[in-house]
Amino acid sequence: MATPPILTPEQRSAALAKAAEARTARAAIKVELKQGTLTVAAALESADPNVGKLKVIAMLESLPGLGKVKARKIMEEVGIADNRKIQGLGTQQKKTLLEHLAK
Repeated sequence: MATPPILTPEQRSAALAKAAEARTARAAIKVELKQGTLTVAAALESADPNVGKLKVIAMLESLPGLGKVKARKIMEEVGIADNRKIQGLGTQQKKTLLEHLAK
């Protein structure tokens, strides 16, 4: 395993703050999905880097009426790996996922 870079205390605190902001943004996206203010189609087409870094399983689990079991079943049926992020989905996977959720 590679050794982590040596950071000054200021660089480390800046990196930690940036990571915390990203986690907060992704949590807000999940809340919007849960409340219905953000649709799955809009999330899949979003250019926001925070949406792209969100894992597909986390997005599905945040939808109302979908839990861990149903979300994993959908991902298996669509052919998406458990560790896949939204930005890593192909055009066909996005299309198939949207069709599956529309049922």
